[in-house]
Amino acid sequence: MSTPDDKDLTHPLEQEIDTAGAVTAGPRTCSRSPGRRRRQASPGPLMRQRRDHARLDAMMNRCLSEDLPPGELDAVWTDIVQLVFSHAFAFAEETVLWPLLRRVSPDGEELTRQVEAEHQAVNDLVARIERSPDDPRRAEWIRRAFALVRQDIRDEEDELLPRLRTACDDRKLWRIGAAWEAVRATAPTRPHPGVPRRPPGNALRGVPLSAFDRLRDPAPGSGPAARRASLAAAGVAAGGAVVLAVRSARRHG
Repeated sequence: MSTPDDKDLTHPLEQEIDTAGAVTAGPRTCSRSPGRRRRQASPGPLMRQRRDHARLDAMMNRCLSEDLPPGELDAVWTDIVQLVFSHAFAFAEETVLWPLLRRVSPDGEELTRQVEAEHQAVNDLVARIERSPDDPRRAEWIRRAFALVRQDIRDEEDELLPRLRTACDDRKLWRIGAAWEAVRATAPTRPHPGVPRRPPGNALRGVPLSAFDRLRDPAPGSGPAARRASLAAAGVAAGGAVVLAVRSARRHG
């Protein structure tokens, strides 16, 4: 469904990115400081975050490639959306990592508020794309979404993740990493702009949505009975994982 004036729907963060000319000008790169990233090899969730960032960057480049066969675009887009929202644009980040950062860093509140605004902008834009598969502006919206994702990745890798690395020893990071993985495995796989960005509200509303998302994204070859069983198991696992993850993050913060 299209709207009369798409400009009115442009999120302020999109306007900032377009004005700055950043990220949309070329296919790479997500980080301004690859040397620093190599020097700060990190355990637990930080290493996993960067792994996901690299994978996501490659997938976005493929989606925008002129060599991508037309029939593969929807499949690549779906893979990107599922990675973005499970990675936690950001359920796992917002449930486990950013509450910890707010406790251990003096400027954690300011930094996480900015990233949460980026996450909200991505949610809003991807939801619009999902609602309007035949809109002629879809390709432009996808480019905007990728620009926002790349901006978020830069902010996380240049500002937020180094502060967690500095504030936490390896043992604490590994413990937090276990909680992050538990939440990530049961996170929603679709955009839900109405879900709060902070716990406990994001967990209370995100867990039921996660089960619904995974019912719409069945594993290949699974039949209706298997999907129902999987949905029930996912709901129970998601609830338990989020509760344990939030408790763990608070205990080790």
